[in-house]
Amino acid sequence: MENHYEIFNQTKENLEEEIKTLQNLLSFACKKENIENAEFNIIFVGKKMIQEVNKTYRGVDRVTDVISFALEDNKTIDLNVRLLGDIYICLDRAHEQSVEYGHSFLREICFLSIHGFLHLLGYDHMKKEEEEIMFQRQEEILDEFGIKRG
Repeated sequence: MENHYEIFNQTKENLEEEIKTLQNLLSFACKKENIENAEFNIIFVGKKMIQEVNKTYRGVDRVTDVISFALEDNKTIDLNVRLLGDIYICLDRAHEQSVEYGHSFLREICFLSIHGFLHLLGYDHMKKEEEEIMFQRQEEILDEFGIKRG
């Protein structure tokens, strides 16, 4: 069955080209992770909104780059589709980090999208071993898709 995901841009920034690339990347990532019949969203926001989301839902009153809300963690929802959840990405931080890390803005939002997507699937980086697995998987997906560092 087919996957369904939506990309919402709640900023004034024109992301038409980036969204086209992201749609292809997300389809590729779903295939790589053998995900079928799933739904999730990516929401692009500014600093004020991501800080509010971070404070409200995580109790951390600061700006961050990406926050994932995995709905599959909620076992009370039983549908014939996998509701993976929502990924919030702060475009301001994505711009800052692309400069900081010396790569393109497109690469940074692709990285943050895949990072959030993997969180929705249960990957984590709280322990060193988990971090190595998750970060290696991120790089594999991005590299194979053609989104290289630098």
